[in-house]
Amino acid sequence: MALDAAEATIIELLKRTPGLSSKEIHDSITPAVSYATAKRMLTKLIAENLIATKGKGKGTKYIVSPAYEVLHPVEIERYFQQEIDERTIKGSFNFELITGLLPSISLFSETEQAYLKTLQAKYEQNVSHLSDAEYRKELERLAIDLSWKSSQIEGNTYSLLETERLLREKETAAGKTKEEAAMLLNHKEAIDFIVAHPDYLTPLTTIKVEDIHSMLVKELDVDRNLRRSRVGISGTNYRPLDNEFQIQEAMRDMCAVINAKENVFEKALLALVLISYIQPFMDGNKRTARIVSNALLIHYKHCPISFRTVDSIDYKKAMLVFYEQNNISPFKQIFIEQFAFAVQTYF
Repeated sequence: MALDAAEATIIELLKRTPGLSSKEIHDSITPAVSYATAKRMLTKLIAENLIATKGKGKGTKYIVSPAYEVLHPVEIERYFQQEIDERTIKGSFNFELITGLLPSISLFSETEQAYLKTLQAKYEQNVSHLSDAEYRKELERLAIDLSWKSSQIEGNTYSLLETERLLREKETAAGKTKEEAAMLLNHKEAIDFIVAHPDYLTPLTTIKVEDIHSMLVKELDVDRNLRRSRVGISGTNYRPLDNEFQIQEAMRDMCAVINAKENVFEKALLALVLISYIQPFMDGNKRTARIVSNALLIHYKHCPISFRTVDSIDYKKAMLVFYEQNNISPFKQIFIEQFAFAVQTYF
């Protein structure tokens, strides 16, 4: 979702001067466009939740949407042209993001929602033609791909073929560490658990998120339970919470906003970004986020996501943008693309 020059001009204009009429906006657009074109652009920006209106009829005024900061397009490559210490960021945890803003906005535009609903309908149609055995076979294939990619994002060096041998035949790969094998086996165990217990994480609670994390770090040198000390994130100056009571509060707030959302895609996307943002554990946060997100999709009979084709660097960059700017746009694009891939590839 990129803005063209005229749409970007409207946004900047409303940032400087909130409450303009459509005529005032039209008169300020350079190069000039027709009034009808200006109205179409305003309608599009409203549908994408980037601007909002006040008043009715001829008294309608336009303002930048409260959701703009979270949803506006970000040019990733341009953003990361600046080094860590050169970027202007939100360096500390933003409680208002979870308690105030995210509960009150829609994360997907009307166009994005329609696209996701179309994909979900295709998934439901595909699944309706599968026998139980065929469905389990496809789910097993997705689980292997998810175990591999989720581990690869965290630095695991197993190939997809080596992962398949490990998970199907318990055959470890030569030259790999015991910890790498354990990480992959833990992923598969966690996925098998959420498939066997699709209602376990609904409603979402902190304790249940901790249970998933415990499965994922079994036999690894990683502390279980919510952390009580500071943790740093490589590649950013964003500082997660370091107070155990604030971490507990943030987790409760996160569960509350996810449970309250009616849109399943919003639930799954929020689990992905917020568990990572809060960093409740010393390690294994993003792994936990991916499993919890899929558990929510499975509970609501939506297609789970393997993330198989996502580039690990792109994934991390999108997450850093959320840490530093509280902007979900790059990560949302990954989510939509990976949901589409899953629907078109499995089942």
